[in-house]
Amino acid sequence: MDSSSSATPIRTFPPLYKSTGDEKKDMLAFIHVIERLKTQKRTGWVNNNVSGPESIADHMYRMAMLSMLVDDQSLDVSKCVMIALVHDLAEAQVGDITPHEGFTKAEKHKLEEDAMKSFVHDMLHGSPAAQRIFALWKEYEEGVTPEAKFVKDLDKFEMATQASEYECDQKTPLQQFFDSSIPRLRHPQVQSWGETLMQEREDVQRQRQQQ
Repeated sequence: MDSSSSATPIRTFPPLYKSTGDEKKDMLAFIHVIERLKTQKRTGWVNNNVSGPESIADHMYRMAMLSMLVDDQSLDVSKCVMIALVHDLAEAQVGDITPHEGFTKAEKHKLEEDAMKSFVHDMLHGSPAAQRIFALWKEYEEGVTPEAKFVKDLDKFEMATQASEYECDQKTPLQQFFDSSIPRLRHPQVQSWGETLMQEREDVQRQRQQQ
């Protein structure tokens, strides 16, 4: 997650999983590990004192749904949906690391890559499904393909949308989340969504001032 306050606690990481040698048990361990995505809250919201913040899985689910709304016929929509669903998978192991925690981009990438390799090799035994998951995650990280670039835009737009919803519901100023997302959108359709979102936000703020 891109934006957070500077008051972030020092992060500790659970040890990487060690294979039992039993493929069924190891796969079940993976299924249990990804449950963390349903319960771990997104760090930026926690650090900004948002009440009842979304989980990592909440964020990825709406991104997957947004992928299905694309009009761009040149994009592989199914791949976009899958990338959206795996792009933060490593956070099941390392959590939602923000830029304010002192990790360099290279360090963060290494932590997440090690987590993904543990999932692929120690839990899923290098199966075709595991290789597909890793390839999709790597494609997103590299950010080269049209699908990866599009999903990166969705990542930013979804965060801004959530920030807008928290501002409306909790009256908590979250300007930094818009500053770090909306100006960086590149895909025309997502840019259009961003413009509509910002207009809605301005309308809400204007209405509140008139009350």
